[in-house]
Amino acid sequence: MSETSYANYYSDQAIMKRIGKFIQHKRLEKNLSQEEVSQQAVMSRSTLSLMERGQNITISNLIKVLRTLDALYVLDTFEIIQNISPMILAEADSKKRKRARKSGEDLIEYSW
Repeated sequence: MSETSYANYYSDQAIMKRIGKFIQHKRLEKNLSQEEVSQQAVMSRSTLSLMERGQNITISNLIKVLRTLDALYVLDTFEIIQNISPMILAEADSKKRKRARKSGEDLIEYSW
């Protein structure tokens, strides 16, 4: 996580307006009307209009609209990436096999 904390950086209303502007931008970028997007997302046009104005955003409606606008990639930031310490990584690497070795049963004894 970065050193900057966003906890108090934006109000809830400012975040919803930012999401609404993003949705509107993507919709216009794809040259779609509110009616077309709302039908594809299975919601009313007024709900989409409210969403674009930064009001009434529910997670399920947001996902529907992002899917319709082919913008689910914005959810990639929610992916959890495991940070492995270099010491644990080095330890795991040292335990990897370096050579192939046959077990005792596979060895053939030759008598000369």
